[in-house]
Amino acid sequence: MDSSYLFRSILLEQLQTGQRQAGDRLPTERAFSEQHGISRSTVRKVLADMKAQGLIAQKVGSGTYVTEKAAALAGQAPAAAASTAATERHTSPAELMQARMALEPAIIEMVIGNATAADFERMEDCCVRAEAATSVEEFEVWDGLFHEVIAQAAHNGFISQLFKLMNQARTLGEWGMLKKRSLTPERRRAYQAEHRALLEAIRARDPVQAKALATEHLVHVRRNLLNY
Repeated sequence: MDSSYLFRSILLEQLQTGQRQAGDRLPTERAFSEQHGISRSTVRKVLADMKAQGLIAQKVGSGTYVTEKAAALAGQAPAAAASTAATERHTSPAELMQARMALEPAIIEMVIGNATAADFERMEDCCVRAEAATSVEEFEVWDGLFHEVIAQAAHNGFISQLFKLMNQARTLGEWGMLKKRSLTPERRRAYQAEHRALLEAIRARDPVQAKALATEHLVHVRRNLLNY
């Protein structure tokens, strides 16, 4: 999958949910490049496109800032963004895992029925980038996007938005602290192997195996994060 597409998607989500608000200064090109494992030229191109759309403004000698028009131009009204952000703030890791356990296996058949070659390419790219990640934070970005891309492969707008919201909830500090404490090198390798197995089951259009693998993976994550 095009790395610029993913980077742009991440920034737009942050604008839509109020994680980056009007007046906020963005990280430098170098910081973005290191955080997301992409080239500085890719970062520069995405920022240039967002500047042309009026989402950000660049001030010489000062930095790059989110504009007042960002929320509306990103496709979400400020009130809706605030509501979404409030929902995320009040979602505990236990609630998030409960929702994931209920929803992720349930959409597998729809994903298998609707996924395209491009969807599989995006899943593969998420696996590759997660495996190459050099920090817990970077791994968590691609780990979360892998699950979100699977949901997008259902090609159902409501489901895509729901999983986008769940993925955004993973950016909360409490989830991040739990992940840092629980993510040993051995566990990370296990998660990566489970992602690969799930991708192959979906690609093979095997709903029984894919559902079982999705559930097994989530149980594994829950046990490591929450101890049950």
